[in-house]
Amino acid sequence: MAISLASLQSWVLLPFFLLFLAIYLIGYFIVFRKRNPKIRSEFTSCLISLFHGTPAALLGSAALLTDTQRGFAAPNTAFQKLVLDFSAAYFLMDLLHYLVFFPNDVLFIAHHVATLFVVLTCRHAVSHGAFSVLVLLVLAEVTSACQNTWTLAGALRGEDPCADKLYDALSPPFYTVYSVVRGFVGPYFMYRMVVFYASGGASGLVPVWAWISWVLVVVTAIGVSIMWISNLWVQFFREKRDKLLEQKIK
Repeated sequence: MAISLASLQSWVLLPFFLLFLAIYLIGYFIVFRKRNPKIRSEFTSCLISLFHGTPAALLGSAALLTDTQRGFAAPNTAFQKLVLDFSAAYFLMDLLHYLVFFPNDVLFIAHHVATLFVVLTCRHAVSHGAFSVLVLLVLAEVTSACQNTWTLAGALRGEDPCADKLYDALSPPFYTVYSVVRGFVGPYFMYRMVVFYASGGASGLVPVWAWISWVLVVVTAIGVSIMWISNLWVQFFREKRDKLLEQKIK
């Protein structure tokens, strides 16, 4: 094979970015052109997320399983670097989306900037630790397809009865899986990661500034995710309670 994965490493981020840019433009100017401006931009962001989330989870899993040296201090493989570039391209495209359409959404913009920092430093500055970052990426994106479908249904529930039914049907299973992944599996993996790095397991391979910054970013992201899903659960049970009260009154 004339072109190997290793030979693609120096420039593959740009083609991936152009891919997400093309999907974004098609979504914004063709697929969702008849929607009102706010929904149009939100739907387009969900579209590129759909093209990133599940593929990233599958590719990330494959990159982890095919690495015979996988571990917190293992060197990044060519496949792992490819997946990191794929995700970096998506987050860069979606960051531009938020800067253009939602410049006041500081929390989401900060999330994307921090995520890009983790992915790019792991990919280009450290060249080790992709195992940690990809496991966290897989955990973050495993619910992506369901979340985006739920988001789209939620945006349309006021004008489409089918979307309203889909939103109600998806909410409990989505909330449950998201809670387990972000509230238990993610924190447990972070605990294992911190114990390994703090004990010096990656000394001389992953700089202290790198793993500490990764941990701070991920812990913050997990904390925000837990608050977000907790608020959704509160809203879910409040709506159920209100419906029961309405039925009793009738």
